Amino acid sequence: MSANGVIEVAIIGGGLAGAALANALLKHRHINVNIFESAPEFSERGAAVGIDLNAQGAFAEIGGAVTDVVERAGGVAMDSSRMVMGAGPNALEKIFDLEPEQRGKAVHRAALLAELLKPIDETQKHTSKRVCQIEDSDSSRAVIRFEDGTQFHADAVIGADGVRGYVRTHILGKDHPATPAQRSDFWDARSLVTVEKAKEILGNDYFAEQRQYGYVGDGGFFLHDGHDDGKMVQFVVSGVSRNEIWAEDEWSKKLDREALEKNIEGWFIPSLHERVVEVMLQNPDLKAFPQTHHAIDAPTYAKGALCIMGDAAHCMTPWQGSGAAQALEDTVILEAVLGRVKNPKQIPAAFTAYDKARRARTQKIVHSSAGTGVILCGRGEDIGLDLAKIQGFLPERWNFIYKHNQAESKKAALADFEKLSGPN
Repeated sequence: MSANGVIEVAIIGGGLAGAALANALLKHRHINVNIFESAPEFSERGAAVGIDLNAQGAFAEIGGAVTDVVERAGGVAMDSSRMVMGAGPNALEKIFDLEPEQRGKAVHRAALLAELLKPIDETQKHTSKRVCQIEDSDSSRAVIRFEDGTQFHADAVIGADGVRGYVRTHILGKDHPATPAQRSDFWDARSLVTVEKAKEILGNDYFAEQRQYGYVGDGGFFLHDGHDDGKMVQFVVSGVSRNEIWAEDEWSKKLDREALEKNIEGWFIPSLHERVVEVMLQNPDLKAFPQTHHAIDAPTYAKGALCIMGDAAHCMTPWQGSGAAQALEDTVILEAVLGRVKNPKQIPAAFTAYDKARRARTQKIVHSSAGTGVILCGRGEDIGLDLAKIQGFLPERWNFIYKHNQAESKKAALADFEKLSGPN
């Protein structure tokens, strides 16, 4: 704690999770937050991110400058979301439409990150700061050492440094089986094109309204949705890693026409297959990326005055569109408990309460998402490409995610903090 009674919080990682938390903590005058990004600049990989009901609810729960951040970043609300069969005897038949009250929003990742970072003072944002060591004890501040030889002292350290970040390793230990994320059985590739080009390739009918489409294939899945105020369309092809063999340290593969054709062979009916190939190849640097997740549950997200959030805590496959939402739900709890901390000695209690509120829920979604991917790729056990069975099994998988009461979760976390923290 500084001489003026301010709690020093260090956030490691400058992606959406870290930026959202740093922004949320600005409302607390007794907290001084600094955010450290290992790259030369703050950036986000990928074109668009889905802001589902839970993410929207989290922004509302946090309030302040983030309340309308998605709109300021050019987010587009989908008028509807439709799932369609892309293969099998019922190809091009509708599986279901998402209920209007469950509509999500699509927003460009870079634009959203830029809006989240705007309110944070330049002196509190640090780039090219890769952590190489953290020294922590119960009796003094943590010392964060960076590869450039500098260091920073903090009362609390929050790892938002992604799936291959340092802080998870420090908390769990480098040899713990839950420390590394594992490759899932899926890969994906993305292409971003203008809405005019999208209409030319797929046809005008698919863009008469701001609707998200997903197509269940025989081993793969195809999705498209709009963002940037409806001017651009994101296309994603995903599937089971059938033909790809990834080297141990390989995290991307270049996809030319031949490679793309090979890897989606037989997934969709011919007419859809041709359009998938053409629209994906609009990306001149098209690459496939293996999807990773924390398949082995961590025993904790916290250790003393350190904790992890977002992908660093619960990396998940994108099949239920919950990665960003869960990072924002983390932010709701962390902002609430840290807002009550008045003494550095209370920080372990705050992080223990956060761990209790978040770990079981997020780990359940990690496993649910992978199982949902199997169904969306037409490979669900005893489901396959059976339209009626997919209609029966698929919609229910989102219920426990969307029905989560964030206000009640925050209330419970604060009650746990009060029990654990004792007198100031």
